[in-house]
Amino acid sequence: MMSLYQLRTALHDARGRMDAIFNLIKPDSWYERPIPERHRLIFYLGHLEAFDWNQICRWTLEKPSFHPEFDHLFEAGIDPKQGELPHDTPSDWPSIDEVKRYKTRVREEVDRALEEAPDPILHVAIEHRWMHVETTGYLLHHLPLSKKIIPDLPPVIQGPSPQPEMIEIPSGTATLGRRQEEGFGWDNEFGKHEIGVPSFAISKYKVTNGQYLRFVEDGAAPPPFWGKSENQWVLKTMFKEIPLPKDWPVYVSQREARAYAAWAGMSLPTEEQFHRAAFGVRNGEERIYPWGDQRPNGVHGNFNFVRWDPLPVTALPLGDSDFGVSQLLGNGWEWTSTVFHPFEGFEPIPTYPGYSSRFFDQDHYVLKGGGPLTAACLLRRSFRNWFRPGYPHMHAGFRCVEN
Repeated sequence: MMSLYQLRTALHDARGRMDAIFNLIKPDSWYERPIPERHRLIFYLGHLEAFDWNQICRWTLEKPSFHPEFDHLFEAGIDPKQGELPHDTPSDWPSIDEVKRYKTRVREEVDRALEEAPDPILHVAIEHRWMHVETTGYLLHHLPLSKKIIPDLPPVIQGPSPQPEMIEIPSGTATLGRRQEEGFGWDNEFGKHEIGVPSFAISKYKVTNGQYLRFVEDGAAPPPFWGKSENQWVLKTMFKEIPLPKDWPVYVSQREARAYAAWAGMSLPTEEQFHRAAFGVRNGEERIYPWGDQRPNGVHGNFNFVRWDPLPVTALPLGDSDFGVSQLLGNGWEWTSTVFHPFEGFEPIPTYPGYSSRFFDQDHYVLKGGGPLTAACLLRRSFRNWFRPGYPHMHAGFRCVEN
């Protein structure tokens, strides 16, 4: 259990990180739409505060609204099907100053209400904000360089040249989900259960740009973050273009990952195979994290905002699992072949009933692990991410399995 002081601190930390990312957007860029399937940036400036107001003050504590129009306008994001893009124009949105005034007022009201709010709803607000820190990072990545402010960047870390290797994982069980008494989780996490997993082999490293390049040279389309400069492949990182780093993980859609795996004569892992490779051990109980029970830190992987971009797949081997599989947390989410679905006994969050349930549509797939911009609190074993199979804009890679 976290104390009110800890919850307040966690909320303020998440606000600070979100504000730092917003500060990298140039003032004349707020009405841009970097990703066609998403809202304009101005929406996200208001959404985090509208969410906190609606969840904590409006729906839980039943406080009267001071701006009903904005409460509704900024209430929910969008996830349109491919080809069904939004049609709004910049003039459909309020001014930046109006949204900033709303943001300031909401924070004041929420801070006054924290002592009245139940702990679970504060966790919802905190983790929702951390999720949006990451998704806003995707938006920032796709924003043209001329429209964002370049911060100081950490030095690039090198790693030994990766040698493709398949790791044999013996048969055993994988524990998915969590119990209510284990602490906060999102509705799709609950329903803790064990699944028997037959033996399989999984790639030690995430598939790299260099490996995927051979697929492209054989006729596949290049990934969305790749480009050409003077007839050479380059990678569009968060704040610059660089020669394609062949030892970094490739970021692709699930559809592209699945096609590569089939081309290579393999397949994508299931959710339970990921769990078995990440948290299973040869003898004894499963681990809390791939490397053991120690809380995540910078020696274990590329996550929690240490850097904006990937590292070589061979970097930070202290994060390896008991079976020797590398970087199962951090450096890029990992696609699975598992359709996003509820566990037995699923119950939606009362104030957020559509968080998971509206995506149980057979058109979203589970991702596990985490990326460079994933907050440490979201690295728990039971956390599940999900996107449509054709969605190419996030920091997600994959590895292959042989059954």
